[in-house]
Amino acid sequence: MTNSESSQKENSSALKKLSMLVEINNAISRTFNLKESLMATLKILQKSYHIKSGAVFLAEDDGVHYVMAASVGYRDGLAKTKYKLGEGLTGRIAESGKPIVVPQVSKEPMFLNRMSSWNPKRDREQSFIGVPIILDYETLGVLIVNLAYNAKRDYDSSVKFLILVASALVQAIRLDRIRKKERMELVQESAKIQEKLKEEYSFHNIIGNSHEMREVYEKVTQVARADTTVIIRGESGTGKELIAQAIHYNSLRAGKPFIRVNCAAIPETLIETEFFGHEKGAFTDAKTQRKGRFELADGGTIFLDEIGDLSPMTQVKLLRVLQEQEFERVGGTASIRVDVRVIAATNANLEARMKEGKFREDLYYRLNVFSIILPPLRERHTDILLLADYFMVKYGRKHGKAIKRISTPAIDMLRQYHWPGNVRELENCIERAVLVCDDRVIHSYHLPPTLQTAESSGTMPRMSLEAAVANYEKEMIQDALKATRGNRAKAARLLDATERIIGYNIQKYDIDVSRFKNKTTIS
Repeated sequence: MTNSESSQKENSSALKKLSMLVEINNAISRTFNLKESLMATLKILQKSYHIKSGAVFLAEDDGVHYVMAASVGYRDGLAKTKYKLGEGLTGRIAESGKPIVVPQVSKEPMFLNRMSSWNPKRDREQSFIGVPIILDYETLGVLIVNLAYNAKRDYDSSVKFLILVASALVQAIRLDRIRKKERMELVQESAKIQEKLKEEYSFHNIIGNSHEMREVYEKVTQVARADTTVIIRGESGTGKELIAQAIHYNSLRAGKPFIRVNCAAIPETLIETEFFGHEKGAFTDAKTQRKGRFELADGGTIFLDEIGDLSPMTQVKLLRVLQEQEFERVGGTASIRVDVRVIAATNANLEARMKEGKFREDLYYRLNVFSIILPPLRERHTDILLLADYFMVKYGRKHGKAIKRISTPAIDMLRQYHWPGNVRELENCIERAVLVCDDRVIHSYHLPPTLQTAESSGTMPRMSLEAAVANYEKEMIQDALKATRGNRAKAARLLDATERIIGYNIQKYDIDVSRFKNKTTIS
C-alpha cells in the first residue's frame, strides 16, 4: 500500500469516527432518559463500529460496586450484573481509572466472561477494550466493548475513539445524577411537609379541654384511620375544616391530596365542572382538558364544605359518585374511577331542609355514616381562655409584640360574651387586641367595641369620664392583685400607692381579693 493510499484510508477512518461521534451526541441530546442515551450510543457502536457486544457500567451510591446500566449483544437476564472495584477487567478499570486493552481474551485470565456466551473452543477470538467514564477525577462508570479479533487492528486509535465516546456520555450521566439528587431532595422535602402537616393538624393540637371537645377528639380518633364517610356539623366558625384536616392527616391517606371545596362559593353553572372537570371543547372556553376536584383528590380526601347549599341537580350527580366512585368529565363519555374519601361539613339543618324538599334523603343517609357535632364556643366556657392565650401568643409573634398576658377584666369580658361567630370571631378579636395593644398586657379597652358595649358584658353603651377613669383604676388594681396573688402590700408597691389607699379602692370597687390568692400568674 502506497503512502497516499494509507493516508486516504486513515482520513476515511477518522471521518467515519467523527460521523459516529456526531451521531452519538445527537442521540444523547434528544432525550433526558439516561438508559435511552446509553442504549442509543451502544447501538450506534454496534451498527457503525461493528462491536460484537458492549455495555456501560455505572457506579452505585456505595462507590464500591459498578452495575450494568445498558448493554447490547449479550444474552438475556444480565440486567443486574455488577462488579466490585478490582474485580475482573471491568473492576480494574473502575479502580485504576485507566483503559484496558486485551487483544485476545482467550489468553487473559482476568477476563471473567461472566456476561458473554462466547466459547473459546467454538467461537472466533475476540478483543476486549474498556475505558473509564471520568468527571473531575471521579470514575462515574466504565464503557466496555468486545470486537472480533484482528491482528492488524490499531488498538491505540480504538482506545482514543472510545475515550471520546465515554466523554460524550459524561454530561448525560452528570445530568441524571443531578436529577436523581433533586428528585430525592423533593421526596425528602415532601416527606417533611407531610410530617409537618400531620403534626400541625393532629387533633392533639386543636385547642380545648372542655368535656364537649374531649368527645370530639374521641370521635376523631375512632374514625381517622377508617375510610368511612364523615359529616361534620356545627355553627360557622367552630373549626369544621380543622377537624376535617385532623381526620385526613391522621389517616392512612395522609400522604395523598386533601382537596377542599366550598360548595356555597361555586356558582351553580360551574359546580359540575369544578367537581368532575371537563374535556377540551366541552364548551366555548374549554380550550384544554381539565381535571375536577374529585379526580385531583384520587387516593386522598375531598372535603365538601357547606354541602347543605348544593342544588338538587348537583346532589343527584354527587350521589352517584359517592355510590359508585365513578363519573364522567363534562363533555366526555369515558367513565373515570376514583378512590376518594369524602368528608362533608355543614352549618345547615339538613333534617329541616329534607322536609322542605331542598336536600335529598338518599344523599343525607349516604353522608350521615359517621357524624361529628362541633359545639359552639358559648357552650365551651372553659376553652375560651385557652384559645385566647393561644391566639395572643400566635399574633404576638406574627406582629412582633411581646405581649405576656390578658388582664382579668378582659378575661371576664371574653367569658361573658356570647360569641355568635365562635372561634373565628374570638381569633379576630384577639388579633385586633394585639395590634392596638401598646403594653405587655391586653386590657378590656383593647377589645373590640362589640364586646365592650355588649349587654352580656355588663358595661354601659356610653360612659362618663369619671366612670371611665374608675373602670381603668379598678382594672389596674385587679391586675396588680393578680400579679401578687392577692397580696395587698405588694400590689400597693407595684402601683406606687399605699396599702391603705389600695384597701379603700378594693372596698370601693367591691373587688373580691380571694379570687387572686394562691393562683399562678399568666405569663
